[in-house]
Amino acid sequence: MEQVIIVGAGPCGLSAALELQRAGFDPLLIEKQSVVHSIYLYPTYMHFFSTPELLEIGGIPFSTPNEKPTRAEALNYYRNVALRANIRIRSYEQVTGIVRTDDGFRVTSLDKAGRAGSYEAKHVILATGYFDHPNMIGIPGEQLPKVSHFFREAHPYTGMKVAIIGGNNSAVDAAMELIRVGAEVTVVYRRDSISPSVKPWVRPLFDSMVTKGRIRMLFRSRVVAIEETHIVVESGDDTTELENDFVLALTGFRPDREFLQSAGIRMEGDPEKPLFDPETMKTNVPGLYLAGVIAAGADANEIFIETGRHHGVAITRHILQQRSE
Repeated sequence: MEQVIIVGAGPCGLSAALELQRAGFDPLLIEKQSVVHSIYLYPTYMHFFSTPELLEIGGIPFSTPNEKPTRAEALNYYRNVALRANIRIRSYEQVTGIVRTDDGFRVTSLDKAGRAGSYEAKHVILATGYFDHPNMIGIPGEQLPKVSHFFREAHPYTGMKVAIIGGNNSAVDAAMELIRVGAEVTVVYRRDSISPSVKPWVRPLFDSMVTKGRIRMLFRSRVVAIEETHIVVESGDDTTELENDFVLALTGFRPDREFLQSAGIRMEGDPEKPLFDPETMKTNVPGLYLAGVIAAGADANEIFIETGRHHGVAITRHILQQRSE
């Protein structure tokens, strides 16, 4: 019988594990990919919006000479924190079910060899994030190999005609990298202007590239179909076919609602947002908690590492309180 199982070994899952260790627990983390896999999926040369102290977990300093840490530095930091704290992590093992029992929970899983696992736990913390579940547009051609919901680096797109769907930080960063390698970039965005959340030091550079014609920007527009050699863009009453080699559909991500509901967690109001107590992070299922962006619902900008890293403190405090009663 495990005292605590944490599903997900991202920054918020690791932070919760460190808090639990300090309280005398030895939590088990089960992660379907690698440690901090979501950060591994970030663009190769990405810089964080946050300063290093806002990414720290467990009070362990994040040392970097840069004002804004890089993806590589973050991978190194979180990896070393996990190793030096001797956090028990079962990587490449996917949790397939969480069922409430008389004594707590039964957690079932499959490892990378397809072998089934089963664990018993008093408490379970879901810290899965939702970077594996992109928001699908639902248009013809979205499943073509030329379409990706992730951007890693610009090199493969050298000399190619690339359409970016979206207008947030990921879309702007991708566009700026792509023009540096000679890609022909078109950004298609359904709103009137780029998102106000775009990093302030990047926004003027992006606007300048649009003004100079280096980036074609189509506002109040949407891609309605993707073909092998072109895309179909609808702007008001006009429909245009644009030659195209690749599409980056950077439209954000969503939680795995079905998995949450299968664990007994209710959704109220926002159909994507689980029900939980923000003071304790407990859900409507006794003993089942949320940590990190999984608690944000459809609005991924509601919870970041900076705030989600503190969820473990609230959870640990509540578990200790339950034990003393």
